[in-house]
Amino acid sequence: MILVTGATGTIGRPLIGKLTAEGAAVRAVSRRPQDVSKFAGVEAVRGDRSRPETFTPLLDGVTALFLHPRATGEAAAGLLALAKERGVGRVVVLSAVNVDDDFSEQPSRFLGDRNKEVEQAAIESGLDWVSLRSSTFAANTLMTWAPQVRGGDVVRGPYATFAEPLIHERDVAEVAAHALLNTGLDGTKVRLTGPELLSHDDLASIIGQAIGRTIEYQEVPPEVYKQGLMQRGLPEPFLDALLARYARGVGSAETVSGEVERILGRPARTYGDWAADYADTFMN
Repeated sequence: MILVTGATGTIGRPLIGKLTAEGAAVRAVSRRPQDVSKFAGVEAVRGDRSRPETFTPLLDGVTALFLHPRATGEAAAGLLALAKERGVGRVVVLSAVNVDDDFSEQPSRFLGDRNKEVEQAAIESGLDWVSLRSSTFAANTLMTWAPQVRGGDVVRGPYATFAEPLIHERDVAEVAAHALLNTGLDGTKVRLTGPELLSHDDLASIIGQAIGRTIEYQEVPPEVYKQGLMQRGLPEPFLDALLARYARGVGSAETVSGEVERILGRPARTYGDWAADYADTFMN
């Protein structure tokens, strides 16, 4: 039995799909178990991270655990201690390529992720562990880009030349499934990226190709971008961290790793693959 936290999230959903396709028994933890019940053969349960002891019965028969840094947060150490007591043997933790950066340049911290703390808890847990240090999810472009594309042919944002190797969430999920079902990655921090560095200009062009339109990226001052997204409800600390990361990254882009291909035996999916998968979201 594999216990998956963050079961309804960006990685949780495709991870559960991959695990069940591989014939694994899955117990999916969510604040909204009804959202997981559509997966055939999956046991959907509710967990309260503020009370790690409530996870005790959920760990019965569990051999491996997928730990999501937002779903478990600072309760991760307590949950892992219980897991060890209950005989769980392996933990795979979702982390990020920027986990060692200054917290002020880690935007996801301000949305609840505790990548550093959860990764360290896994390493110190006494369980066999794997940390998946993922680059930015391609799916993140849905949050700020899709509304603009649905409204016109221009995406406005800062730092047009900032580049990074965005990764398809299905690749992260498939590597996570591999790590949960096999031992070859134990004790490693695996750096996962997409197959190519892409600037904001590049991303706009690729989205346009996926939906059959010409989409341009128009650079605007960072403060203008920030104020616009604050008006849409995004928190200021998150946007400050995001802009700090962009500013530092211009001219010193992240490198591409080949870990997805090495582990899965096939090339990592491209951003074009991802954009084709989500073309309808950019149009409707």
